[in-house]
Amino acid sequence: MTDSARAILQLTRASGNAGPQRLALLAAIGQHGSISAAAREAGISYKGAWDAVQALNNLFERPLVEAQPGGRAGGTARITAAGETVLAAYRAIESELAQAIERLDGVLAQGEDPAGLIWRLGLRTSARNTFRGIVRSVTPGAVNSEVELDIGGGILLVAIITGDSVADLGLAPGREALALIKSSFVILAPGAERLRTSARNCLSGTVIRHDQGAVNDEIVLDLGQGKTLTATVTRESGDALHLGIGTSAQALIKASHIILATE
Repeated sequence: MTDSARAILQLTRASGNAGPQRLALLAAIGQHGSISAAAREAGISYKGAWDAVQALNNLFERPLVEAQPGGRAGGTARITAAGETVLAAYRAIESELAQAIERLDGVLAQGEDPAGLIWRLGLRTSARNTFRGIVRSVTPGAVNSEVELDIGGGILLVAIITGDSVADLGLAPGREALALIKSSFVILAPGAERLRTSARNCLSGTVIRHDQGAVNDEIVLDLGQGKTLTATVTRESGDALHLGIGTSAQALIKASHIILATE
């Protein structure tokens, strides 16, 4: 048997990635109408499947999956029109990539130099929250500048970065950019009413997940329009806030805690 090369297609942005496993999960959700059933078929945990769905929804401008949480044994989910488009495009590109690899195999077999083929590796980040958006405004200051980023769904993020960083990243109104927010930088408060605080960013959401740990809790808010935000709080705070599934909460993020990036 010939040992042919094969390629694995990975859709990558700084906001996350979607590879064969996540796309297979997406297809399984479409088939079963359930994240828990799709997780079983994919051989991953329910939490792992939810993390993948949230990453997929944050990766694109429109959500790929719309879900109604109901625990490990319940809940429904469906693939949106955007999700169907991504699946179809992925399969088409995967097919063309397989043909390209066959041609590459032929080049190598003939001893030719394949240096003209450049493979670009995507950026990965440890930040749990990464959002793609459009720069709405840049307000320069003596040292730092204020950048307002529209991430869709009526959500604006304000970041404070140095003027040098603005120039290096080429940030200007209309430019695409990414906002990276560590989950530990997100401060949560119960209730739907907007709070008066010094934090420039106050996002309203609904708790869709609350995972308890020995030391820290992980809480995920649904911000609407397929956007989610993950916060890490101490176990003590998680108990004190009483943030159960379906409750309203405010996420506070300092402008200086938002990192901006461009591709």
